[in-house]
Amino acid sequence: MSFAPKPGCPMCGIVATSTHAPSNSPRSPSFPVGSTQPELLWRDDNFTAYREKAHPVSSKGHIIIAFNLHVPSIYTLSSTDLPLLVNIRTLATRLLSSLLAPIPSGSAPLRPNAQFQIGFTTLLTDSKIPVSDHLHAHAYIAPADLMGWWRSKAYGPLSWYAIDDLIAEIRESATNNRIKSGYENRPPAPIDMVPNAGARSGTADGVETTEPGLANADADLENGLRTPSALSPRTALSPQNMIPTIRV
Repeated sequence: MSFAPKPGCPMCGIVATSTHAPSNSPRSPSFPVGSTQPELLWRDDNFTAYREKAHPVSSKGHIIIAFNLHVPSIYTLSSTDLPLLVNIRTLATRLLSSLLAPIPSGSAPLRPNAQFQIGFTTLLTDSKIPVSDHLHAHAYIAPADLMGWWRSKAYGPLSWYAIDDLIAEIRESATNNRIKSGYENRPPAPIDMVPNAGARSGTADGVETTEPGLANADADLENGLRTPSALSPRTALSPQNMIPTIRV
């Protein structure tokens, strides 16, 4: 399955304009006062993050993190892509924190902030940012004082998929760990200290059945890379590869 850029896609256009920036680096572009152009904040091999200035849902800050590949939806992801979701959560937390106060270099990992809302809109899209076929995460600082009644439907319980819940539910489906989601005491869970937890699957006799994911197939999972080095188009599994070998 290929995730090539789609002509006319606004997210693909934003990703394309950021390709000249150094990888793994923040962006500090200069914009005229009052400009509503997307303010690019970060680009790496996997994601492009920008500050939504035309139609933010919060006056304190609204950031969009787009996949560099034209991935259509969260339902394209598999458990193999868990490190990417963990990376989105970490990146969003750092960028939102930087909007509140500058973060010194070399500082300790940031702790979750109850004001930070990070996730995806699913059934309903944001009417002001109507991109439904290029996967992107929204991260904003509560309260959402600029959202309005109609837009709130996309960010409400009917359509909002918090990234913490998505990560927890994928891990519960792929492992025997019962991970509480939707609780205030869930973020400090020890399993969150292992970004790749739940990303691999296999049988009791050691046969690995992990599906190919968006992450680079050359990523060294054994050494516990915190983030995949790059996104690469997913290849479709053949029926034979989807069925694990049964040994007696």
